[in-house]
Amino acid sequence: MHSESLLFVMFLIFTGAAIFATLALYARQALIVSYILLGMVLGPSLLGWVTDASLIKGTADIGIMFLLYLLGLNMHPQKLFRLLGSATLITGLSSLVFAAVGGLAGFLLGFSVVESLVVGGGLMLSSTIIGLKLLPTTVLHHRHTGEIMISILLLQDMIAIVLMLLLQAGGGEHELLANLGRLALALVGIGLLAYLVERYVLLPLIARFDVIQEYIFLLAIGWCLGMAELSVWLGLSREIGAFIAGVALASSRISFFIAESLKPLRDFFLIIFFFTLGAGLDVTALADVVLPAVVLAAVVLLLKPWVFRWLLMRAGENKARAGEVGIRLGQGSEFTLLIAVLALESGVVHSRAAHLLELTTILSMMASMYLIVWRYPTPIAVRDELRRN
Repeated sequence: MHSESLLFVMFLIFTGAAIFATLALYARQALIVSYILLGMVLGPSLLGWVTDASLIKGTADIGIMFLLYLLGLNMHPQKLFRLLGSATLITGLSSLVFAAVGGLAGFLLGFSVVESLVVGGGLMLSSTIIGLKLLPTTVLHHRHTGEIMISILLLQDMIAIVLMLLLQAGGGEHELLANLGRLALALVGIGLLAYLVERYVLLPLIARFDVIQEYIFLLAIGWCLGMAELSVWLGLSREIGAFIAGVALASSRISFFIAESLKPLRDFFLIIFFFTLGAGLDVTALADVVLPAVVLAAVVLLLKPWVFRWLLMRAGENKARAGEVGIRLGQGSEFTLLIAVLALESGVVHSRAAHLLELTTILSMMASMYLIVWRYPTPIAVRDELRRN
């Protein structure tokens, strides 16, 4: 990779994003959609100015990692365990419903049993980025709403990791069970390590040098990236490691400063992520599955909000909040895109099934973003009265 080529891609992304975002604001549309459209326009399928989306793929993933890190910084460990316990039943039941719907859709489209199961597994997940990027954090009501969503999305992320292990397991049942056992041990181990390092290393350093803001900023980034890489080494995802790193610092008095300092950095990488999402779409290959993808995306947009609303109301949430959480979780996930790519690369599914899952996810994400920014308070709402940070 030449630095000149990377610099040119950065120029295209941010100059183009500024132009597209300006047009989106005048048209009172969501900014995130403009980044995806920019990627489609500049990507290989149309203008071809960015011919290799993988050039910036690793950079784009940093945005998701920092998003989970910032979420962890606002989640005290005791509160996290309480929320995960209450969300387990909701996440489990909703996942079964969505998996059944996706599996049935795959069967009706003539896919094999395994391909239908992969489609069903992909539809179980909701977007962490959309759900939490579009959520206000300074209003008390939305802090509780965010807590509910975080607990559900974290459990879904664990499901996604298990699904990816299933796709990667090539040694049969015994190897799969061994992998799942290592996953459980890795989670316990990295959690314990985070607690020990936070208590005996990070807190003493922060207490001694907290007046040097540049040092605290560097320490926070180094801690996040270090835990993310350790998580990958242990067989987990970078996102899980980053979240655990944030939770470990959540009880520190400096956590608010760290969270505020990292928000611009998070937004920088998230813009790249959504651009990459659009640039990675092969418009010609997706044309074969447009109709079934539109129908399946419509099913997702209608079914997911209703299921989450019903389950949350049964769990004791009021009707308004349950309905809002359902809408905010009513789309496909960026993890679904990873599952589709991994399933295709490992030969578990053919290209048509993978493309169906990809296009269904993208369409549901885009439609869901429009619905959220038009109906509920968000930091990028199209109406002034709904704009909340």
